[in-house]
Amino acid sequence: MGKRNSQRKNAAILESDDDSSSVSSSDQMSVWGTEEVQLHKDSLLEQALDALYEKRGSTRERALASIIDAFNSSLQHGFLEKKFATLLHQCLNSIKRGSSKEISLASHAIGLLALTVGSGDDAHEILEDSITPFSRALKSRSDSSKISSLLECLAIITFVGGNGTEETERSMQIMWQVVNPKLSSNVVVFKPSTAVISAVVSAWSFLLTTMDGFSLNTMHWQESISYLSSLLDKDDRSVRIATGEALALIFEIGSVEKFCGEAKGSSDGLTQDGIKPREGFTHIQGLKGKIINQVRNLSAEAGGRGSAKKDLNSQRKLFRDILDFFENGYCPEITVKIGGESLQTSSWSELIQLNFLKRFLGGGFIKHMKENEFLHDVFGFTPKKYFLDDEHRISSAEKGRNLGHFAVNLGDEEV
Repeated sequence: MGKRNSQRKNAAILESDDDSSSVSSSDQMSVWGTEEVQLHKDSLLEQALDALYEKRGSTRERALASIIDAFNSSLQHGFLEKKFATLLHQCLNSIKRGSSKEISLASHAIGLLALTVGSGDDAHEILEDSITPFSRALKSRSDSSKISSLLECLAIITFVGGNGTEETERSMQIMWQVVNPKLSSNVVVFKPSTAVISAVVSAWSFLLTTMDGFSLNTMHWQESISYLSSLLDKDDRSVRIATGEALALIFEIGSVEKFCGEAKGSSDGLTQDGIKPREGFTHIQGLKGKIINQVRNLSAEAGGRGSAKKDLNSQRKLFRDILDFFENGYCPEITVKIGGESLQTSSWSELIQLNFLKRFLGGGFIKHMKENEFLHDVFGFTPKKYFLDDEHRISSAEKGRNLGHFAVNLGDEEV
């Protein structure tokens, strides 16, 4: 009996040892598998980067699309440690020489590059190296989607890499000139499409969220409120929505007078805006009254023929929120669930930042919000930590192995 029990015990130990060996091998294979997947991803990115040197534009377009997919699905820090400068300058080459589609793709890739590296010297390098080619590309206004992509990217790289008010306002001015160019003998009169107007206002507002009213240069934004007010009368709903958010933001950050003044010569008794103080106050109140009436009308607009009900409802809701803000000072509070945690906004500035980044990142938004430390800092958001089984959790095989040892001990005690 004792011998049989001893044999049973030895057999159990042998089985346990074999199981342990098997699990150890399985765990090792899991680690190797993870490394192989990462190596495969890096290899694909290397191939895509090499393809950006190809002469055929369609090849470069496919390569850029692959790079965008990779940066949306995973934060490619390891790859960028080796290839940051190469990727940036190849994308800038696409901006300089590519088709409209290639420029759009390259713009998006550069924006993702900036968001991935986060604030610091690399992000500032992206901005400084991109300003000139972007400015030139924006002057060629043949394709609305290309212009919109350039504007979005310029907003992102300035948001991440801009150092101080001057650099931010420089980008904002470049955007503004797309719809309101300074007239001179060498400027061709250009009527921007509604898509471009919407993109300009959205990108401009996104950067304005980083500013405070006191630091703005008065001379840059004179009469901008009057221009924005005129956009509320446009037929295009996307233009109205972008404009409504911009106006709410202007009144939220303060120093409204910097957006209202007219460019006039200085004289005694005038402010630097060229308006007498009392006249300036009356002018601002008059503009605000006009805007409130426009907002009230848009918050209750009836649907017209061909108008999408969803878009109409979005407009009504937004302008009801704006009206409530103008009349009562309340900002809309938004909550977004991300991986079991809540990201909350309580100001127009935060809401505009959230919506802009969601649009830009698209399907990669959740991934970046979970893992991108720069975005965590922007929103003061701390996500729940998700760990890989082979690093931070007991694998199912490990659980089975522990249960096996426990069962053996029970058997021995019973005997």
